[in-house]
Amino acid sequence: MRKIGSPAPDFDLRNQFGEEIRLSAFRDTRPVVLVFVPLAFSGVCTGELDALRDNLADFAAVNAELLVVTVDSKWALRTWADGAGYTFSLLSDFWPHGEIASAYGVFDQSRGVAERATFVIGTDGVIRDAFITGPGEPRAIERYREALTTLG
Repeated sequence: MRKIGSPAPDFDLRNQFGEEIRLSAFRDTRPVVLVFVPLAFSGVCTGELDALRDNLADFAAVNAELLVVTVDSKWALRTWADGAGYTFSLLSDFWPHGEIASAYGVFDQSRGVAERATFVIGTDGVIRDAFITGPGEPRAIERYREALTTLG
């Protein structure tokens, strides 16, 4: 897993609308909260994203861009976002399979999915905070709030 204080690897992924999202486009403008989830539509992942959706004001308060990455296709991500009311970008790390999760050191080769990891990235492109939970363990919204304090 990438360490706090290290540069965040840049990437260019498509979101649920097919739009190209490049991490470096946020440099010097907005911090980014990068959230890796294993799979769309799974119970734990949906619960986590519902909590993020319901607490977007916490991210807006520090002008942070919320980006979620999973190995699912952009079409699956569009259906998931539309059904659940997710207004933040869901990014497809589908092909090359798990390439971005691997760059961040959070790709589980044995399961073929990203681990449940979060990286808070400052406007300078440096990782300010990072945390991970085990399989089936949701991340608490309180942990996100704690991580957001590293941006102020």
